[in-house]
Amino acid sequence: MARAWGHAARLLPGRADLATVRRSPGRDLLAGATVAIVALPLALGFGVASGLGAAAGLATAVVAGAVAAIFGGSNYQVSGPTGAMTVVLVPIVAQYGPGGVLTVGLMAGILLIGLALARAGRYVRLIPAPVVEGFTVGIAAVIFLQQVPAALGVATPEGENTALVAWRAVRAYAAAPDWPAVALAAGVAAVMLAGARWRPQIPFSLLAVAAATTAAVLAGLDAPIIGALPATLPSPSLSFLDPAAVPGLIGAAVAVAALAALESLLSATVADGMTVGSRHDPDRELFGQGLANIAAPLFGGVPATAAIARTAVNVRSGASSRLAALTHAIVLALIMLAAAPLVAHIPLAALAGVLLATAIRMIEVGSVRVLVRASRSDAVIMGLTAAVTLAVDLVWAVVCGLVVAGALALRKIAAAARIDTVPLTEDDHHLAEHALLAEHIVAYRIDGPLFFAAAHRFLLTLTETADVRVVIIRLSRVTAIDATGALVLRDAVERLESRGVTVYFSGLRAEHAKTLTAVGLLERFREEHKLFATTPAAIAAAREHLAATGVIPASA
Repeated sequence: MARAWGHAARLLPGRADLATVRRSPGRDLLAGATVAIVALPLALGFGVASGLGAAAGLATAVVAGAVAAIFGGSNYQVSGPTGAMTVVLVPIVAQYGPGGVLTVGLMAGILLIGLALARAGRYVRLIPAPVVEGFTVGIAAVIFLQQVPAALGVATPEGENTALVAWRAVRAYAAAPDWPAVALAAGVAAVMLAGARWRPQIPFSLLAVAAATTAAVLAGLDAPIIGALPATLPSPSLSFLDPAAVPGLIGAAVAVAALAALESLLSATVADGMTVGSRHDPDRELFGQGLANIAAPLFGGVPATAAIARTAVNVRSGASSRLAALTHAIVLALIMLAAAPLVAHIPLAALAGVLLATAIRMIEVGSVRVLVRASRSDAVIMGLTAAVTLAVDLVWAVVCGLVVAGALALRKIAAAARIDTVPLTEDDHHLAEHALLAEHIVAYRIDGPLFFAAAHRFLLTLTETADVRVVIIRLSRVTAIDATGALVLRDAVERLESRGVTVYFSGLRAEHAKTLTAVGLLERFREEHKLFATTPAAIAAAREHLAATGVIPASA
């Protein structure tokens, strides 16, 4: 109990955080303001894309951004609404309405805190790179397709499949073309993509949206706009919570929590790689994201995660502590307070252009090329994960990617494991080895893991042994034995013994004794004096046995 309380206490902010904040507050304030300028159009766009509106996205960036900045496990993380989360939220809005999304966010926050208390943060690091890259590519494709109706200026067609909805939008646009909407979306996307290559430090997204809004107002375009935004955050409320709907939302909450954990810890890892001497606390990061996802729905916000793009901007802008991320949230709150009437006139097509460019920039072409060239299995895992993300959802994509990655990894391990006939002693010469073989003794050495994926191949090799009286199985280089491997080894021993072949073990590691004991093999070998610490001792016992049975002369 004391250890559990100690772990829980380490998840809370401490003096070290305050000392870091005092280090260079000026740089942190400037970095936070820079990130806020970049985050504003993204927060509005992802709020609209989620189905709850721009105000929900902005509320998420303010509330979740502030809470995660204070309680999170990284000094550089910037949290808020993200494209990956909107992909999960859209079907929830369609089925349960806005209240269902807020309820899911609250439940996901509780699950994240549970994961933090269970110290589950370190396990997210075990996800293979092809799975991460594949689901990133899939998310980018889904975000891109989701913005097609708004970019074309048509009403979003009904349907759950993103690709099918986008195709219907294209057909509707072909029937009644709307060039101004396409021009706004394409212009914003082009400015963002070109600007990112030319001057990455300049917030071209905000400049492009401002220019598109001005052009739309001056030209008098009749294009859909964001609409009225609240000047302040609403009062916290639980009125959205419907206890009767909670059981049906458990699966969605697990999906949101899994995505928030995955994306946040990946973002923290990226931030560590961009800085010197920085290392995040994965459990504390989960705890901070959990509190953020509990707080955001109370103010009408959608579920949030750490955002890799905004975190990268934060680091590149000179941030040195969590004060920068907190400043980002405060600046966005001030924008909501002072500029809500102006923000309300932003065309939806302009925000669609922001998200189209964001989706394109999410795909790291260099990383994809490396994985494709690395091996066929990596390419298969990445492609499968991306395809399932696009066709089904993110959680199933990660699950499928992990299953396939695990299967292919087991295949490689099983192929690397082998069983070889070896000299009976390390200093045997060629003639001496043949002499010993003539005495009907053969030794096998198992290299690598003896587990379910490779065990039956070992069984065939061992039981095909012919014209010998003694088999010595050298276990010193076995790296792992599972229950299947132990059972197969026992089966091989029993088959050999049924043919009159005596079997000895040598070099068994202490960590493998428990598994062989569980199948009843080790105790019998000890009682029958067939277990030896070294191979020479097993050879000596084999010669004595052959001499005692009259197979070889006693003088040998």
